Amino acid sequence: MNEESLTAEPAVGHSVRDWRTIYAGRMVITDLLVLIWVVFGVQIAWFGFETADVAFRGSASDLGVSYTTVSVLVIAGWLAFLQVFGTRESRVLGTGPDEYKLIMSASMRLFGLLAIAAFLLHIDVARGYILLAFPFGTVVLVFSRWIWRQWLCAKRLDGEFVSRVLLVGSQTSTLHLARELGRQPAAGYLVVGACIPGGFDNSSLPGTEIPVFSDIDELQAAMSSVNADTVIVTSSDELSPDRIRSISWGLEPGRQHLVVAPSLTDIGGPRIHTRPVSGLPLIHVEMPRYEGRKQFTKRAFDVLGSSVLLLALSPLICLIGLIVKFTSQGPVLYRQERIGMNGEPFNMLKFRSMTVNADEQLAGLLEVQGTLDSPLFKVRNDPRLTKIGGFLRKYSLDELLQLLNVLKGDMSLVGPRPQREGEVALYDTSAHRRLFVKPGMSGLWQVSGRSNLSWEDSIRLDLYYVENWSLAGDLVILWRTIRAVVSPAGAY
Repeated sequence: MNEESLTAEPAVGHSVRDWRTIYAGRMVITDLLVLIWVVFGVQIAWFGFETADVAFRGSASDLGVSYTTVSVLVIAGWLAFLQVFGTRESRVLGTGPDEYKLIMSASMRLFGLLAIAAFLLHIDVARGYILLAFPFGTVVLVFSRWIWRQWLCAKRLDGEFVSRVLLVGSQTSTLHLARELGRQPAAGYLVVGACIPGGFDNSSLPGTEIPVFSDIDELQAAMSSVNADTVIVTSSDELSPDRIRSISWGLEPGRQHLVVAPSLTDIGGPRIHTRPVSGLPLIHVEMPRYEGRKQFTKRAFDVLGSSVLLLALSPLICLIGLIVKFTSQGPVLYRQERIGMNGEPFNMLKFRSMTVNADEQLAGLLEVQGTLDSPLFKVRNDPRLTKIGGFLRKYSLDELLQLLNVLKGDMSLVGPRPQREGEVALYDTSAHRRLFVKPGMSGLWQVSGRSNLSWEDSIRLDLYYVENWSLAGDLVILWRTIRAVVSPAGAY
């Protein structure tokens, strides 16, 4: 992480006071346009441009309601449900799946309510009209919000549309939180100051340009001086419950916000549950489990996915084998012992991309590079690569045969990358948790920088994956893997 990510540059473009309203208002407009396009588009596709009315069974009156009126009511109701379910709240914008989940939940409940109303009031609504409008509208809404999210993330990288944060706590906790928030600028928390009760020798946090204040009683003055709108309270012995409550009372409702950050990192959202007890917001953190239904689901996904990919990629696999055979001397396949789940060794398959005696040269190359004592045996500008080997490694084509390891059960499609026994021997206690799950063809750190990441960042991402595995997360990583392979930065 560079120093610039922790600096407290003022935001430009829009004031802190109204960025949430501005952004939410823009989404209201695009939501309306999407729903008009989808709902009226489905009406025209189903009925054409002719006038059609909804039928009321058992009604003796001549009351008739056109589908144009129904479409207008559906659009209005859909917009209302999106608002009621908080799909435009600032807390769900920018990162995480909550925004998309809320959109789907609001849409499903709306159409469930319409179905119940149609049944109770004996209204004959064309089924095709409903069955097309509901899923298509939901998909297009999610897509439009995804487009907005890309725009928002780009703006947040420039310091716009963010919550300007003043951290309150000890030096250690505020510095740690500043670094963690700096890793995720898309989350929208820009640290612009820190208040460390009890005094502090420096005028800024070490290694950053974030100004430090020491008088907790002058918190409002500190917020005004750095134009902060959010206070994040971290751990500190100086902050009693009464003191934190006083801080919350001193904030301006609607414009200034209070966030309490517990001393937890790398915890996925589904594992966190908040339960208020006697006015205490107790946070329950579920411990990761690697058995039962989750284990079965992951294995079934691996078997199905590897089988489909092997069938689809079989012509490419055969072509790569022929190219390796006729461009360099030696075997086509390369087998290397790697360490799998629970420390069990297995033979990992690859297309050979190096000279035959490559393993014998590894120690010498690592020593020259100065990374012999690092548990990440990677050689930059590797002289052992064959003519075609560099291309295969760059686009990860040499690893396609590992689909057979996945089908056999030694590996998974997604998981921490398997390492050699010599690398595992250098693990500390926390790194050994990588071995709690099967190694994968791709993993979180492969799609987050590949070989450009340090070992510390790589292990942090792998441990996050191990602690917070989900099938949805695997699908996201596989999607990001395709993008990383097509744009192979950091591959060697």
